[in-house]
Amino acid sequence: MRFDIVTIFPGIFESIFSAGIIKKARDKGMIDIKIHDLRDYTTDKHRQVDDRPYGGLEGMVFKPEPVFKAVENIKQSTEKSLVCLLTPQGKLFNSALAEKLASYEQVILICGRYEGVDERVSDYLSDEEISIGDYVLSGGELAAAVVVEAVSRFVPGVVGREESVRHDSFSTGLLDFPQYTRPRDFRGYKVPPVLFSGDHQKIARWRLKKALEKTLAKRPDMLKSRKLSPQEEELLSEIQEERKES
Repeated sequence: MRFDIVTIFPGIFESIFSAGIIKKARDKGMIDIKIHDLRDYTTDKHRQVDDRPYGGLEGMVFKPEPVFKAVENIKQSTEKSLVCLLTPQGKLFNSALAEKLASYEQVILICGRYEGVDERVSDYLSDEEISIGDYVLSGGELAAAVVVEAVSRFVPGVVGREESVRHDSFSTGLLDFPQYTRPRDFRGYKVPPVLFSGDHQKIARWRLKKALEKTLAKRPDMLKSRKLSPQEEELLSEIQEERKES
């Protein structure tokens, strides 16, 4: 899979993608990341990518010409490529959207800056507008890094054990269950005995219950949109009864 990032600050990405699973995936050829300087697609001697907006507002806006030229030069296939504009106004990025993006062969990420990007980029060039949260950053570079990291996890082979991706928080529609490692007793804080009981059925039930418990406490909105299985409904009722008793 290939990621193409269009930015006016290409140096930001030098260290971000040079460590961890992203570096390993790049070294193995599983993913390819190309960084493109938007200024390379300007035609004036000052390499100007922005201009004042019509209507008299303060700030600067990316001009459409260099953005269109960059994407048109980078795009490999109309069917297997997706052009994404990173903007606070976009669709909220989540695990489902990351998995969708991983189905494409090429994802082009346009990093906005200043007061935004000429609306014609959104209307006629980008296929998807993406936001990583309800807040404003100085630019889309960090958002692009987040998207690349999250999407790459769904590319086969990038994560050593693909089973772990299926159990990630949000992939199942629930927050992840608690995880423990040695020692069993740390300063009097003990690992739940069920985890070293050897009873895999009990362990699976405990994990599901704890995932539901954590989701109910921290992200109850996720449960509202989730279709619960009979076992999950039973465990949720159990959790709610325990809450009443405590």
